Amino acid sequence: MKRRLLVGAALLTALAVPLALGGGDALAALATFPLDTLAVMLALVAICWNLNALRLRLLLAGRAGRLRHAETLGIVMASEFAICISPGGSGGPLTLLGLLARRGVAPAESGAIFAVDQLTDLTFFLVALLSVALYLLSGSSGVEPVWVAGLAGSLIMALGLAGLTLRHFRSLLRITGVGLRRLGLPLRHRLGLVRRLLHFRRALIATLRLPRRILVTVFALATLHWLLRYSVLYLAVRGLGGQIDWAWTFLIQMLAMAAGQVSVLPGGAGSSELAVAALLTPMLGGRHTAAAILVWRFVTYYCYLLAGAPAFWLAWRGRARRIARSS
Repeated sequence: MKRRLLVGAALLTALAVPLALGGGDALAALATFPLDTLAVMLALVAICWNLNALRLRLLLAGRAGRLRHAETLGIVMASEFAICISPGGSGGPLTLLGLLARRGVAPAESGAIFAVDQLTDLTFFLVALLSVALYLLSGSSGVEPVWVAGLAGSLIMALGLAGLTLRHFRSLLRITGVGLRRLGLPLRHRLGLVRRLLHFRRALIATLRLPRRILVTVFALATLHWLLRYSVLYLAVRGLGGQIDWAWTFLIQMLAMAAGQVSVLPGGAGSSELAVAALLTPMLGGRHTAAAILVWRFVTYYCYLLAGAPAFWLAWRGRARRIARSS
């Protein structure tokens, strides 16, 4: 019940912010939004799901057996649905690990695959952010350097922390063991935790040692995925007749995603809309900004809920059936 209330609050908040900004004028602007542009935006989302499914199959490298593309696509859609209904996207990794476990993938291996996938995204965002920022700062876009510096610094820190963790893994294990011992955790629990962490490290190194062509392809798919996904806001603004630079909408969505991570509501509801509203309103006005947010969130949030819910239900329903047959 609490989870349903949380999701309901997120849906209402995601609608309340743009409606408070644009009111009835925003709804009137939506009536003029071209359906062919909306169809293109929805097609981009479908392409993004398939790109992520290809990434997952490449990183699995046969560890899940003969996994068909449709099955991988279902796992991706279910995982992204879980991201949208959990604060900070915390449900996504758990769903991915659980669904891969059904295919015989050990938790350490699926965790390593998720980690490499996230490192790939972080690397892309760092390169893209610096490129977009240099482009925008060279003109009169009104970009605040402090935003760019803060976001770039966060990405660099995340990548640096990941590198330091791998490099000094054994030292971190010893420090962790000492801390857990002082907290009174029994020896067998400490040893079990260390064993799982060592398995994860071996699986992570094995994944990073996949053939270079596979890793390059994974990065290329991640690049294409995010370029398409972050074109949605640009298309929403252009569909409403607004004039805006694509690079500017790319940066806005990066900042909105960062703001959404600190929201206590699923899908970053409220904080993501406020971030976009604060950055778009000076250029487009309240009416068109509110309408653009509604279209953007429909495609990148509500659509993920509507299409991902059946995939999530079917995935876990299939698991429940297998458990019932084996018991």
